[in-house]
Amino acid sequence: MKSTALTPDEYVAQMPAERKEAMTRLRKEILKNLPKGFEECMTYGMIAYVVPHSIYPEGYHCDPKLPLGLANIANQKNFIAFYHMGIYANPELLKWFTAEYPKHTDAKLDMGKSCIRFKNPDKIPFKLFGELMRKLSVKEWIGLYENAFRKKAKSQ
Repeated sequence: MKSTALTPDEYVAQMPAERKEAMTRLRKEILKNLPKGFEECMTYGMIAYVVPHSIYPEGYHCDPKLPLGLANIANQKNFIAFYHMGIYANPELLKWFTAEYPKHTDAKLDMGKSCIRFKNPDKIPFKLFGELMRKLSVKEWIGLYENAFRKKAKSQ
């Protein structure tokens, strides 16, 4: 569900009441653990955590007008989604995350390449997502991104 909200606060305000508290808590945990240099904004109709153009002027290879994104959180039709490109690009980070996940929640891991879905907002492992956000500095994410995605984009 793509939102027309212009700010993260507006995005949360427009959410259904039964998901607002979980999204607010998830957002606070991410912001508390967001490494220096990343910024919160809106991209693709979702709350995004990005490397701003002031640090990485090249932007996102699919749309260079957008800053380089690391993570997004979104209210989808049937679930709250947490997207993290680092677990998609780094097999070691994915391995760490999948090993840690059952230690933080009894919810079955419902995951795509970079998307973790929660139909029950009460089962979100907030502290784990905070820890995940601390795992990559801006410099590390840019290096990982350039190795994993920029090379592929240039060769196509």
